[in-house]
Amino acid sequence: MDARRVTGIGMTSQRTRERLVARLREAGITDIRVLNAIRDVPRHLFVEEALASRAYDDTALPIGYGQTISQPFVVARMTQVLLEGQEPRKVLEVGTGSAYQAAVLANLTARVFSIERLRALHSRARRLMRELRLDNVRLRLGDGYEGWPGEAPFDGIMLTAAPLAIPELLTEQLTLGGRLVAPIGRDGNQKLMVCERTDQGLICRNVSRVSFVPMKRGLE
Repeated sequence: MDARRVTGIGMTSQRTRERLVARLREAGITDIRVLNAIRDVPRHLFVEEALASRAYDDTALPIGYGQTISQPFVVARMTQVLLEGQEPRKVLEVGTGSAYQAAVLANLTARVFSIERLRALHSRARRLMRELRLDNVRLRLGDGYEGWPGEAPFDGIMLTAAPLAIPELLTEQLTLGGRLVAPIGRDGNQKLMVCERTDQGLICRNVSRVSFVPMKRGLE
């Protein structure tokens, strides 16, 4: 990939990224690892070219097929919560979407596994990961409710779509002491939950209110 395309110019330049990082810091993102990853990942490559000038606004943007690329603050917040007090080396993401969250995680963990149910988004993500040479990311077309049992267990699991309840099969794929971060609930009444797998079972806490697309079953 052309280095100038990755670096960006004008509204996709490094200066614009720095302004986004400053806004995230002011909004409460304190983990320097997360801020550096947000700075380094070229978000403008994960949105349609017509929207590239808005890539470093702190807002969600459409990526087609009824899906969005999440607001940078939400990406940073979920990543910070996943990393808090630990250094997961193997992370599962459910809902590849634009692949932006996977790229951020790839800068912070040794291995990222990401599942997408929409063939068109999965194919687009594969091309982009190859272009960016993110060799520590593995992508799979599949039903996120099933997880990735052949690669389990995972130190961390992140859901980027909202189920009504935490899928049991996913919690079974967590290591003991592993952490799951997920939006839970119906549209308009979702909570960002953080759950840890312990000897006594899953212990969860509510982090904040969020708004994500619903998590669906099957492939399209």
